[in-house]
Amino acid sequence: MFHLLSFTLTCSVIFVPALGILLILQIASSTKLVCHMTNWAQYRPGAAKFTPDNIDPFLCTHIVYAQASINSLNQISTVERNDEQQYGRLNGLKRVNPVLKTLLSVGGTVNGLNPFTAVVAKAEGRATFIKSAISFLRTHNFDGLNLAWNHPGHNGSPEDDKQSFTLLVTELFEAFRDEARENRRTPLLLSASVGSLIPTIDKAYEVDKIVSALDFINVMNFDFHGSWEAATGHHSPLYASSEDSGTSIHHNINSSLSHWLSLGAPAEKLLLGFSTYGRTFRLSGGANGLGAPANGPTEAGAFTRTEGFWSYYEICNYINSATVGWISEQEVPYATYASSWVGYDDKRSFSSKVQWLTAHSLGGAHVWTLDMDDFGGSFCSDGAFPLVNHLRTSLGFGPKPTTAPAAPRVREAASTFCVGRPNGLYVNTADRNTFFQCSNGYTYLFHCQLGLVYSDICKCCDWP
Repeated sequence: MFHLLSFTLTCSVIFVPALGILLILQIASSTKLVCHMTNWAQYRPGAAKFTPDNIDPFLCTHIVYAQASINSLNQISTVERNDEQQYGRLNGLKRVNPVLKTLLSVGGTVNGLNPFTAVVAKAEGRATFIKSAISFLRTHNFDGLNLAWNHPGHNGSPEDDKQSFTLLVTELFEAFRDEARENRRTPLLLSASVGSLIPTIDKAYEVDKIVSALDFINVMNFDFHGSWEAATGHHSPLYASSEDSGTSIHHNINSSLSHWLSLGAPAEKLLLGFSTYGRTFRLSGGANGLGAPANGPTEAGAFTRTEGFWSYYEICNYINSATVGWISEQEVPYATYASSWVGYDDKRSFSSKVQWLTAHSLGGAHVWTLDMDDFGGSFCSDGAFPLVNHLRTSLGFGPKPTTAPAAPRVREAASTFCVGRPNGLYVNTADRNTFFQCSNGYTYLFHCQLGLVYSDICKCCDWP
């Protein structure tokens, strides 16, 4: 399928009554909405269990599956017993939305160690990993790879790690391009999830050398503060506060992204990170505002079951009885009840962050994670995916496609093309630059990127 470099494709939906067709027109845009999902969310109880079946195919432009690991042979490997089945269900969403892109995120730890360390140490290790990555991604129908090596340069030889990460990124880019050329396929996408603290950025990345090889960069603009500190602090503030001092004055989105930009990262490749969770503290005194004394986290959430943070849907339940406050300096909310304190994001703070990224011409947003929003709409009484849907609208995406009945009278045969046909994608013989999607008897018309034609062999847009 077609490869998007400095832009992505969003959809403008137009229903033409005379034809009875819902037209989905692709429009070039610099805005991406990249949404992460985690393969461990399937183990959460009850209504919090999350799998690819819970994803709205039209909600995000890209879905990142987190995550795969690396085995002792320097090859990509699955983590969960059913990862391969999950891959199939996730990538099956592209049959509903053919312009959706999916990436596999690789990283994490193996027995407490960073698996990338051994990979990048020698050229042979990088070559093995790259060959493995291409085969794995193509086999499982992913559109790209996301590198979740969040802190290169922290393994005893900072400069070696930093330079080795550059080699890995540039060699992956070249290999992806060569593989696509040899096999007449669309090049695989390459992205990275990167640190947001200024010392980490300086220590870990040769920014000017890696940005040209990455399609987009997920800056992790969260976890600036947490229960490891002795006072309350919001984990994803837009700006500094009067409570900040020393290096903590830079523990905010504005400082982080401004630093990435100052080092030469193209604005259109940077994605501002939005979190669908909050960080918790246990208050240790009578104060309960920003900077109040604290001693560790409050109890774990009933569904996420990990101390130190709550999902947005858990926070929805909490704020029903809590006191909600707004940190005006940082444009983010918090809530307190008894000795519990949580800093989180809501629609208002998401809107403020969108204004920042728009003002600085960033490439869009990435979300950690879909499975911690109220994805089923059963907790917050605000519909499914209330935060991500609000983010999508705030970024300027048009309305999502909806099925519509055919008009009683039609003038074109195309309007009835899908009547009696199985769901799926079909050649439009009248215009090879377009193709039909049939869904429950309704006809949808998609346009390939300029210069490409639809191929029924791969069920994708390809070169003529």
